[in-house]
Amino acid sequence: MRRTWVVVTAVAGAGLAFVMLLVVGVYVVAGNIADQAGGGTRALAKGAVPAAYQTLVQKWGNLCPALNPALLAAQLYQESGFNPNAKSQAAAQGIAQFIPGTWATHGIDGDGDGDRDVWDPNDAIPSAASYDCQLASYVKDVPGNVTDNMLAAYNAGAYAVIKYGGVPPYSETRNYVKTITTLEESFAAPVTRVDPSRQAAGAIYYAQKKLGTPYLWGGNGTADQGGRFDCSGLTKASYASVGITLPRVANDQYNAGPHPERNELLPGDLVFFSHDLSDSRAIHHVGIYVGGGYMIDAPRTGAVIRFDPIDNSEYFGATRVTEDGAKALPTRV
Repeated sequence: MRRTWVVVTAVAGAGLAFVMLLVVGVYVVAGNIADQAGGGTRALAKGAVPAAYQTLVQKWGNLCPALNPALLAAQLYQESGFNPNAKSQAAAQGIAQFIPGTWATHGIDGDGDGDRDVWDPNDAIPSAASYDCQLASYVKDVPGNVTDNMLAAYNAGAYAVIKYGGVPPYSETRNYVKTITTLEESFAAPVTRVDPSRQAAGAIYYAQKKLGTPYLWGGNGTADQGGRFDCSGLTKASYASVGITLPRVANDQYNAGPHPERNELLPGDLVFFSHDLSDSRAIHHVGIYVGGGYMIDAPRTGAVIRFDPIDNSEYFGATRVTEDGAKALPTRV
């Protein structure tokens, strides 16, 4: 990894030569990681679920074989962003976004306090898991992947899954299944090597060209902003330059792919920093890893885009951005 940093610093401004050297470096390091990768018990990625809900998601995510904690977390994130007060225009309510009719039928008293409160995550999260598992039981004899069929039943109804012998040919339903199963990967701790990003070199090349640019809070690099960026504006623009659309906010960018460990980082990974190391929703800063323990980032007002070390007390974790992962992220207003 030290050699990668030497390449970055030595050829700053070398254009395509830099890109080619970086691509080679990415895949050499990736091969080394592949040789070292091993198995293990699948678990939630560190801090991916806010600490207040992690125990609930871990417990109820194991309610039935078709469900797992990462999948349940992906549903909750997609539905509400873990906001227990969320309410949609369609009157869906709470962290799990139950509509009143569905809640009346499937809401349970998850914490045993004598009531069923759709606004209380202690009831809503168990109810979401229970509802998923009920749907799984309805379609258990349908051919195909039981989890995909469960998610399809959640979106289109169990009857449609039974009628078509699997995920029905509705684009909305198929997109829903793909979205949730893709998001699942960003909430699970990887148990094998995480493949390198094909677009990593191009994203770094874009960020490298912005070195020395003054920071601007809320900056997206537009002409009216003088081409200036803040931290997540820079990472968003860097990946947009290679055809990947990321969310605007750093804590949502964290869910754009799986999460390599610190010793598995590759150039192009996004690295994140948080005031609360148990909660990805508290992430406040992001940069693009370039190797050797350094990133390119837009640090703060009064500073410029520059190389900074990633190892400090607020280092939260990393994300290896994928096209599917970015596309699966919900659009929030």
